[in-house]
Amino acid sequence: MDAVPDEHMLAFYRRLYPFKSVFHWLNHGHTPTRLFTHRELAFTLKGDVYLRYNSFNTAEEMKKQVCTLNPTRFEIGPVYSARPRDKKTVRPAAFKPTLRELVFDIDMTDYDSIRTCCSDAAICSRCWTFIAIAVRVLDKALRSQFGYKHLLWVYSGRRGIHLWISDKEVMELTDDQRKAIVGWLTVIAGGKEMNKKVNVRLGSKPLPPSVQMALEPLAEAFTELILEDQDCFASKEGWETLLRLIPDKCESVTASLRRTWGKDPDRSSLEKWDDLKREVKGMEKGTFQRALMMATIEDIILQYTYPRLDAEVSKHRNHLLKAPFCIHPKTGRVCVPVDPNDIDRFDPEKVPTVTQLLGELDRAGEDVKPDEHHSDWEKTSLKPYIEMLDRHAAGLMEEVRQNIRNGTGIYELVIDLSARS
Repeated sequence: MDAVPDEHMLAFYRRLYPFKSVFHWLNHGHTPTRLFTHRELAFTLKGDVYLRYNSFNTAEEMKKQVCTLNPTRFEIGPVYSARPRDKKTVRPAAFKPTLRELVFDIDMTDYDSIRTCCSDAAICSRCWTFIAIAVRVLDKALRSQFGYKHLLWVYSGRRGIHLWISDKEVMELTDDQRKAIVGWLTVIAGGKEMNKKVNVRLGSKPLPPSVQMALEPLAEAFTELILEDQDCFASKEGWETLLRLIPDKCESVTASLRRTWGKDPDRSSLEKWDDLKREVKGMEKGTFQRALMMATIEDIILQYTYPRLDAEVSKHRNHLLKAPFCIHPKTGRVCVPVDPNDIDRFDPEKVPTVTQLLGELDRAGEDVKPDEHHSDWEKTSLKPYIEMLDRHAAGLMEEVRQNIRNGTGIYELVIDLSARS
C-alpha cells in the first residue's frame, strides 16, 4: 500500500482517533494530572520533520494540535519534572524524566533468520505465530514473576507488537531497574555473527527456573511452528545452522547427522529433529557429553521460539514509542490493542485500515436516525479495540481511587502537584 493520503489521515484524526480514551489511559483519571500535562508527545510530519517536547493540558487541546499538524504518526514519551513545552525556559538540571510505563517492542525483523514463509517487511498469519508465542511467554512471565497487572499489548500496524505496563510501581522504575528487568527476561542475545544466542546457563547445568517455566509450552510450539509449519531444517542452510548449535565437545554427533542428512537431504525437519534426539538417546547415560546434548536440545528450542526483545527500547525512561491507534504509513492499518488471551486468533491482515474505516463511516452515516448520538468510532470496526483500551484505562483509574483512599502511591502526589502547577 502506498502512503496514506493526507485527507484520510486528517479525517481519521477528526472523526475516529480516540483522544479521550488515550487521555484516560495516560492520565489514570478523568481530571488532568501531571501524568498527562507533563507528558511528552513527539510528532512526525510529512517530509520526516520531527517535533519533540510537545505537551497538553487536556485531550481536547491535544486533538486540536494533532488536527492542525496532521502528523504521519506521533509517539509518547515520559512524564517530566516540568512541562515538556516549557523545556527551553527550564534549567537543564530541572528537566528530567520522572515517570514512565515500562515498554517492550517485539519486531518480526528479529525472526528473519528463522521464518521461511516471509522475509523483510512481509508478514502473514503463519509467521505471526512467532509474535503470538512471544506475547504468551512474556505476558505470563511479567504477571507471574513480577506481579504486574496493567499490561496493554498494541499491534504495531505492520510486523510487530508493543507492550505498555502502567502499574504504579512500574511507572516509578529507574533506568537501572528497567535494565535489570530486561536482563532478567532476555534469553536471546548476540548479533548475526553469533551462532549460539542462548547463554543462560553454565555447561549442562539446569536452566534458571524462570526460563524453565517457559520451556514446556515452547517445546510444543517448536514442534508445530519450527518443525512442521516453517520446516526450518529442510534446506542445507537450515540444517547447517542447526548443526552449528551443537557444542564442539559433541562433534561426533554433528559428524553423524551431517552424513545422514547428506545422504538423504529430503528428510523433513521433523525427521531431522528425531535423528538428533536418537543420537542423544544412544549416548551413554551419566556421561558429560549426554548431559551437554540434553541441555543443547533445550537451548535450541529456546533459540528458535523464545521472545526476541529489543532491549534498548525498554531500558530508558526517555525512550519514545508510537502511540496506540496511530496509522502505519506503509500499510494504512491502525495500531490497535490486542487481547493476549486471544493472540493466537489475531490476524494482522484483518486489522482495519484507515480507508476501510472511513468507508464504514460513510455507509453508517446514511443509516443514522436524527435522534441518535454516537461517537463516530462506534459505527465502525474500530469499536471493539477502543472499548478494549477503555476497559484497560478503567482498571487503572479504579486502582488510582483505591490508592488515594489509602493515601499511598504516585497518584496522590501527581494530583496534588497538578493542582499547584
